[in-house]
Amino acid sequence: MIQVLMDFALGQRVLVLGLALLLVIAGVYAFFELDIEAYPDPVQPRIELTTQPFGYSAEEVEKLATVPLEWGLAGMRNLEAIRTISLYGLSDVKLYFSWDSDYYWDRVETLNRLTLINLPLPPGIGPSINPDNPIGEIYRYTVQSPNHDLIQEKEIEDWVLEKQFKTVPGVEDVEGFGGLTKEYHVDVDNEQLTHYQMSLPALSAAITNANINVGGNYLKVGDQAYDVRGLGFIQTLDDIKDITLNTTNSTPIRVQDIAKVDIGYAPRLGIVGKDDQAEVVEGIVLMRKYGDTLKTVKGVEDKAEQLNTSGMLPRGFKIVPYYDRTSLVDTTLHTVFENLSLGMLLVFLVLLFFLGNLRTAIIAAINIPLAM
Repeated sequence: MIQVLMDFALGQRVLVLGLALLLVIAGVYAFFELDIEAYPDPVQPRIELTTQPFGYSAEEVEKLATVPLEWGLAGMRNLEAIRTISLYGLSDVKLYFSWDSDYYWDRVETLNRLTLINLPLPPGIGPSINPDNPIGEIYRYTVQSPNHDLIQEKEIEDWVLEKQFKTVPGVEDVEGFGGLTKEYHVDVDNEQLTHYQMSLPALSAAITNANINVGGNYLKVGDQAYDVRGLGFIQTLDDIKDITLNTTNSTPIRVQDIAKVDIGYAPRLGIVGKDDQAEVVEGIVLMRKYGDTLKTVKGVEDKAEQLNTSGMLPRGFKIVPYYDRTSLVDTTLHTVFENLSLGMLLVFLVLLFFLGNLRTAIIAAINIPLAM
């Protein structure tokens, strides 16, 4: 059979060369369409759930969040193992599915199960699914500003950059680190609070109730109707200061009478430094699981260039990338091409040396990339 095939190939040289040319064209097309990754995903389909009941001890987190989640999620299709960690104010549950399982179907089934689990936790506190991709970090950058204001840089990262990068196809999430998270602080004077016979819960409720817009009915004037609305959204520090808490002898008691209102930042749990910069604001772009690395990175790079040049950022602010996956992929491809070229050269030299036939050595060496 092999002899017949060889005789046919030698007798139909034009046909064989044409098929080889078609194979080369198909291979080049497939190469440019291939999702090239520097290294494969080493983890089986995994869903990670985190719950953050602030102020709860590890034992309470285990009893009120972790264990109910384990019981409620057990028995799902293709679920192989559950790994959990309970810390102060944090419950982490990892669900490992079989290798042949569909990751996105596993996510849907997990979300469906979560609706049936009743956690004995305060209202508003529940588990959330983390964006999970072990090889998903494809792009890192820092935010730079003229005066290096950590509050402003963090504000731009949280409210502009993260939202813009999430619009890029293939991007699942953007994580920001470093900087100072802006907050509006109401520092209460205890003596004034006692003097006006107010309590902290009443103060907090008054501020919360004042920071809303409410809709009324409509007012008909002739042939037209005007909507009636109460505008209460807080816009400035003065809006907080002027919130009325109570009245004494027809005199309003405002927040500014019992507290100092100022701009501050949330308690810090760490900082991010880079090179000779003691503190920076960093962003990490995460690719969706099974995403196309090169296409996603190209979209992120185009979005970063657009943000830097379109005027969407405040004057002087810019994105400075310092890592993207493209360089790693290019290095991997360079290694593959180098090994392939050296293999072809070695095969050519060995065959030429032992057989002494230039034609045979060339044909054998050419078939190496064709086989790949």
